[in-house]
Amino acid sequence: MKLVSLNTGLPREVKWHGRDVTTGIFKDPVEGRVALRTLNLDGDRQADLTVHGGEFKAVYCYPLAHYEYWKKELPGKELPMGIFGENFTIDGGKDELLEETVYLGDRFSVGTAEVVVTQPRLPCYKLGIRFGADDMVKRFLASGRTGFYLAAVREGEVGAGDEMKVIGRGADGVAVSEITRLYVAKQFGEAEIRAVRRALEVKELPESWKEYFRERLGYGASG
Repeated sequence: MKLVSLNTGLPREVKWHGRDVTTGIFKDPVEGRVALRTLNLDGDRQADLTVHGGEFKAVYCYPLAHYEYWKKELPGKELPMGIFGENFTIDGGKDELLEETVYLGDRFSVGTAEVVVTQPRLPCYKLGIRFGADDMVKRFLASGRTGFYLAAVREGEVGAGDEMKVIGRGADGVAVSEITRLYVAKQFGEAEIRAVRRALEVKELPESWKEYFRERLGYGASG
């Protein structure tokens, strides 16, 4: 498993549907070693800190394997590394670091840092800005190819070409794809209720997600 491209970017102002929007979704590959800190990578920032960034979203990962899918879905569209707003473009090789096989709580070493999987990515309208298409958010979520976020357990330096080694698997067995599936489910049957209750036990899942699921179950904030 390998970090094939390390991508960072600072917020910029762009025009979208006649208004000015500030966004940090434009990421470009960088060379050399970069410090990964608790909140983000050096040289990388988010525009809207109410929904982006923070300790549970220090790094956004996107599998290289998904690029092939999008090349077919978006014929003629250039897809440089980092176009999905990811910091780490990753190649799982035969192990496939995909949403169905990556679990909340999975830990990896990369460079001199250590990271842990916390949640899937929920796209906002700024993904549409990056692709110049309003329907991109809907298509992205429907594809299930969301990528996932990492928290920095130990700060360190990372760079393209670094191996990503599994050093621990999530004890609760809740896949990233399971969280996305539960999020988009129109209604909860018995199977979904059981799955949500399992997700609520995962310590790596941020409290904001747990509050959302508690409300869906009718538990209220303190359920």
